Amino acid sequence: MQVSFGVLGPVTAWDDSGGAVDLKGPRHRAVLARLIVARGRVVPVGHLVDDLWDDPPPGAVGAVRTFVAALRRRLEPHRPPREPARLLVTDGPGYALRAAPDTVDAWRFEDTVTGAADALPRPTLDRLDAALGWWRGPGYAGVDRPWADAERARLDQLRLTAVERRAEALLALGRAADAVPDLDAHAAAHPWREDGWRLLALALYHAGRQADALAVLRRARELLRDRLGLDPGPRLRRLETDLLRQADPEPTDPARVWAETAAAYERSVVPGARARIESTVGLLRSLAVTGPGGLAAARDQRLAAISAAEQLGDADLTARVVGGYDVPAIWTRSDDPEQAARVVAAAERALAGLGPDAPETTRARLLATVAVESRGDASGRGPEAARQAEAIARRLADPALLAQALNGVFMQTFHRAGLAAERDAVGAELVEVGARHGLATVEILGHLIRVQALGALADLAGADGHADAADRLAARHERPLVGVFTDGYRAVRTAAAGAPYPQAEAAYRAAAARLADCGMPGVAHGLPPLALLCLRVWHDLPADLPADTDWGPYAPWARPLVLLAAGQRADAAGALRRTPTPPRDLLMEALWCLTGRAAVALDDRAVARRARDALAPAAHEVAGAGSGMLTVGPVAEHLARLDAALGSG
Repeated sequence: MQVSFGVLGPVTAWDDSGGAVDLKGPRHRAVLARLIVARGRVVPVGHLVDDLWDDPPPGAVGAVRTFVAALRRRLEPHRPPREPARLLVTDGPGYALRAAPDTVDAWRFEDTVTGAADALPRPTLDRLDAALGWWRGPGYAGVDRPWADAERARLDQLRLTAVERRAEALLALGRAADAVPDLDAHAAAHPWREDGWRLLALALYHAGRQADALAVLRRARELLRDRLGLDPGPRLRRLETDLLRQADPEPTDPARVWAETAAAYERSVVPGARARIESTVGLLRSLAVTGPGGLAAARDQRLAAISAAEQLGDADLTARVVGGYDVPAIWTRSDDPEQAARVVAAAERALAGLGPDAPETTRARLLATVAVESRGDASGRGPEAARQAEAIARRLADPALLAQALNGVFMQTFHRAGLAAERDAVGAELVEVGARHGLATVEILGHLIRVQALGALADLAGADGHADAADRLAARHERPLVGVFTDGYRAVRTAAAGAPYPQAEAAYRAAAARLADCGMPGVAHGLPPLALLCLRVWHDLPADLPADTDWGPYAPWARPLVLLAAGQRADAAGALRRTPTPPRDLLMEALWCLTGRAAVALDDRAVARRARDALAPAAHEVAGAGSGMLTVGPVAEHLARLDAALGSG
């Protein structure tokens, strides 16, 4: 059963047919509401007790557990008795709601409003119309607790922002008169929001009602002074001056510039035109580096743009659309392997369609795309495409093209363990190319690659410097996703520097909180528990993580150790025999170390020998640290354990 949740009004849940789920009493609803506020993060039981009662009664912890058990029965009514919960899960000291982002109305609303900030006016209007329609009353209605009050206030401010952005979209689309009624009610209900008054005055002016627009500004000035003792801000004062002079009352703030430019584009460029399809790629490229919402939107729309280009039957246009998405890639597990394969197929079709006489730049961009999107592929096509793209880019001396090609080279330096030094050299060249030619995103990519590579080479001081440099550039150029990787590295550094287990675990959990909303499922899914498992293995602790842990794609390498910790030796041995060869990516050495540790514990000499042979080239590296997200300690320690088990050292 697919359950969805609503907190934009009374706290409720619906089953997949739209029927209301019986959540029992107010305390049950409060527990569910508190977990929704946490947005997937773990809330310790003690915190739940404090959040439910001002003066917790005796047995409050047991009562919370009873509430959770009852909620689980309602939310997963068909779950077998001993099967772990998958929605409301136990994780360490508390509970978390592992709901998909689109199944909680408040999460969906926030993502929609955030994502609409940089969208074109027409889709902005459509999305915000839908999002504002999800409200059924005050947020978290019926939950009378301080944390609910704070979240209610935050969501209400977000709703007011959505109302104003919707009005901006109407103005940009030339529908000023349509914006007036809602803005009039909005300004009257929230007189302290100057943007509401400003937009109402603009809407009236553009609807041909200049006198009414001036009257609105006078009313705003009087209300602000009478109620708040404040003078109008500079934007309102400037707007009034412009209206009195009958000058163009359009502020030059970035939002307005964007909205007007986008509106002009929509009016000027015919829908379906080649220019519209090609320019979409530039927008997607910008979206992909602005933050989680933009990255997810770019990923969702990329294939649509490619498909639209291919349907026109223009191989040159398709090549530009496919190859123009030169978004740096730092993580080697694809967010969507199926999509990556389809992009590669489109690139190969474009290469074949253009033939040998294709412009070299176009050809290099397509080859680089194949290299980046073929991450972890054992066919040999990815490395070949990377070499060809790099050779063309160096011959043409095109820095942006070289950066795209080097990104492909980086993605193909995982054909065996122990190649951190090669990746560091790639990162160093990207830093140099980016700094020399003013390519900030390229320079950031180079620093992040060096953070990973130097972490694997145990040069923590060097990695620290590149992490700091990446953060400085990210702040200057508004690249918030960089923090996902630098935060992850600093958690790894805490562990690698020999911190006690509890301190290292706390650092990992703090970094994991940011992963949940990063917009990169290939980075986030299953990685936080894998990091904790690696930490426990390094500290010689049993892999006794919660039974309902979602290991994501890393389950095959975690399962033997988890079963061993549960005393299921025979099942662990079977799971070990079925463990696949780790994929060729940043976690290869770490997964081989987990496999090797399980092989030693189960006395499986064949698997132990495979692990030793695979890890031998990385004897000088720190296992997993090259991912910048976790570590299992020095590879040499794991090799020594494997050699001892095999009787060869």
